[in-house]
Amino acid sequence: MVEYTLLLDELKSVLKRNGLKHTKQREAILKTLYTHNEHHTPEEILQLLKSDFPNEKIGIATVYRTLALFEEEGLVESISFGKDGKKYEIGHKKHHDHLICVSCGKIIEFIDEIIEKQQEIVAKNNKFYMIDHSMKIVGYCEECYKKEGEKS
Repeated sequence: MVEYTLLLDELKSVLKRNGLKHTKQREAILKTLYTHNEHHTPEEILQLLKSDFPNEKIGIATVYRTLALFEEEGLVESISFGKDGKKYEIGHKKHHDHLICVSCGKIIEFIDEIIEKQQEIVAKNNKFYMIDHSMKIVGYCEECYKKEGEKS
């Protein structure tokens, strides 16, 4: 993953390019996502901010607006859960895909070179010029699968 100082420099550049001010709140959101290197809802991010930056006044609207800007500019990435919203993670990580548990919401990141190569073959065979992709496999994590089996 990219160093925090490089992300901070990129944040400053993004804000300048968009005619926005560099604020402690925006920097705190970036730092929180970087420090807590997992997938979080905006509400979870707000709770982490309150814990990590107790003296900083940050509301949920600021978190949502900042995440939208960060996602648009590639500083963060999100996974959509449909009506249940999005979970965010810091951008600039090595490409990876996701396994998502429909029961507990656990997200497992993985990298599989065979899948990566197969996607390139599929694109080529269809005369499609892929520039990016994302994959999420939805199902049950091991713990939830065992619980589901116990209910039967």
